[in-house]
Parts: sequence; structure tokens; C-alpha cells
Amino acid sequence: MELVNGQYQLGGVAVLDICNEFGTPLYVYDGAVIEQQYNKLMNAFPNKNMKISYACKALTNISILKFIKNLGAHLDTVSIQEVQLGLKAGFEPQHIMYTPNCVGFDEIQKAVNLGVQVNIDNISILEQFGHFYRDTYPICIRINPHIMAGGNKKISTGHIDSKFGISIYQLRHLERVVASNNIKVNGLHMHTGSDILDADVFLRGAEILFEAAKSFKDLEFIDFGSGFKVKYSADDNTTDIEELGEKLGARFDEFCKEYGRDLTIVFEPGKYLVSESGYLFVSTNVIKQTTSTVFAGVDSGQNHLIRPMMYDAYHHITNVSNPNGTQRIYTVVGYICETDTFGWDRKLNEVREGDILALHNAGAYGYSMASNYNSRYRPAEVLVYHGKAHLIRRRETFDDLLSTQMEVDV
Repeated sequence: MELVNGQYQLGGVAVLDICNEFGTPLYVYDGAVIEQQYNKLMNAFPNKNMKISYACKALTNISILKFIKNLGAHLDTVSIQEVQLGLKAGFEPQHIMYTPNCVGFDEIQKAVNLGVQVNIDNISILEQFGHFYRDTYPICIRINPHIMAGGNKKISTGHIDSKFGISIYQLRHLERVVASNNIKVNGLHMHTGSDILDADVFLRGAEILFEAAKSFKDLEFIDFGSGFKVKYSADDNTTDIEELGEKLGARFDEFCKEYGRDLTIVFEPGKYLVSESGYLFVSTNVIKQTTSTVFAGVDSGQNHLIRPMMYDAYHHITNVSNPNGTQRIYTVVGYICETDTFGWDRKLNEVREGDILALHNAGAYGYSMASNYNSRYRPAEVLVYHGKAHLIRRRETFDDLLSTQMEVDV
């Protein structure tokens, strides 16, 4: 989003025009930013047999899935419903990775029936899979490398107390289950967490996977997950993708020579691809001054963007209606019957009732974690690309709230 001649624009379209056309609260995504992020990651690993699998739990709108597919990406899913969305969006089954955890074996079977790549992350399911399928369906195995990484304990997934993956210390047990059932393992996978700055964290995990890979002779790919850090505030650091490409790319080439053939290197960016593309635009309902605080109360809340409340996540806020106003201090809060604060003590251009505010970096885990809490409607979504704004999800209505309910008089 940029300020052009005193007005904010997104993808070449005036922000206020978008909000006037589609109303607020409103999620808007800039397709050019998604494209830019995809190309940046691909270019960091030149001349490599590399695939990007979009981790769609970040944002599952089917138009976004189609857009990312058209860039050349594969798809990473964590539920059978995400698998079905991916197929509906046109992804080939073999280009969809299905990485669930704590699901029943019946869901694993549904994924097999759909023909997607199955990634198993616990011994129990692996044993059941082996008893049922033996060597008739190749699988990937998710390893827990016991590395603490990530920007928040709630998004760290590769440490010793994590529910995700098969512990690297269970490798011998894992080998026995695979051998006794003649299971064909075609990939190894890890994902240590989100918001990882240090490229060396990926290298430590890579060495663990490379050592484990020596136990499996039919590998086709190694999947390093993702967790790349994106910028949320002006002084934020980001993962140095070029450094990662240089270091991990060279080490991966060395390993392939040791292994005896070229494998595919896979990454699963979600937030990295879509976070910075997205904005949540909200209207200011009230300016409320108390003895200590000036609140800007808006027509949204934790039902639409829960990250600030759940993860203490910082989202930059801009007054797009009054870009030249005198800066004052506000606490921006929502309309939910909870303490749903988007930002404490933020310096904003003067906010007036009716002004539209933009919450930045709302493309990942914004709409996908939204709810109908307080029986509020979920907002509409818009994709901007090549100077055009496309409605990709309508705003919910009262009928939507009742659509799955059954009225019973008791």
C-alpha cells in the first residue's frame, strides 16, 4: 500500500474506492505481493530441483489457491477439507501434500483414496498404514528434530514437547516399523516453527534430516517446511532468503552426491507468501476518551483478526482516510464483548469517527482464523491484481448464521 497524491493505493486501486464499493470490515489482498514473494524464494535457489508447496492453512480462499497454483506452486494441506479445496482449485493430487496430526486413520484413508501425498507424523498411524497398505502407497514421514525455533511458543513445532512429528530419537523404532511392513518412504519432512530469522536453524534441522535420510533408500524429496520471518513493524528483521538459498542449497547439493542421486528440495511457505499482501480495512465507529486512554473503536474485532489477542502479534495500523492529519496517540479496539485490542498506544494521524483504518500484514491467519463470535458476520474478501479489484468472498448475512442450525421446540 502506497501513498500517491495524498491517497492510499493498493495494486494501483484507491483504497477508499475499494472500501466504498465493498464496505468494511474488509480483507483485501494484493496479488502482486504474493507473486513477488513466490519469485523471491524461487530465485534464491537457482538451478535446483525445487518445489514450493503453499501452506494453505494461512489463507484458503479458493481464488487465492488458484492464483498461487498459476504461479507454479504445489500445495501443503493439514486437513482432508484443505485437500478437497486444493483439488477443487485445480491442483493435481500428486502435487498436494497432506500433513495432518492427531487425526483418525479413516481420514488418512480418505487422503489415499484421493491420491495425494500423505505425510505421517506418528508411530501409531504409521503402523496402521503399514498393516493396511504395506508397499502399495508411498508416504512421507515427518520428523521432529527437537529444535526450539519460532517467534512464539505457540508457533514452535519442532521442540521436544511438541505434538508434531516423530521424534528423531525414535528413528530406530521408525526404521523397524517401516522394514517390518515393507513401507515405501519417498520423502522426509520437518517444520520447526514460524518466524525463524536465523538461516542456521534450517541448516541444523537439515543435518538431522540428512542423517536420517541414510536409513531410507527410496527418497524422492526432502521437505524443510517453512517458518520464514516477515516484516510486521518498521524495525523488524526478516529471514535472509538469499543467505538461506546459498547455504542450504550448497549443502543440499553435497548431500545429494552422498545419497547417490538428485532429490527435490521442498519448502512450504504460508505466511511468507500471503501475509504482507493482506490488509484488514475497518471503519472507526467511536472515539472514546477515558481518564487515561483515547480509544478508537472500530467495526471489527478478534472475530476477524485474532492474532493480536492470541499471539500478542503486532500489526501496523494506518489511518487511510486522513493521511496528513496531526499525529496523536490512540488505542485501537474492537466491537466484541472481550478486551479485543488491535494496538495499544499507537501514534496515528488524527482518527475521526468514520475514518477507515488499515491493519497491515493481515493476509495470513486473518480470515482463516475468523469466527462468528458474538454472532457477528465474517467480512468480505477482495483480490487486487493488475489494477482491478475482484470480490472473492461475499460478506456473510443473517441467513448464513442460521444455515446449519436446526430449530427445535423442546
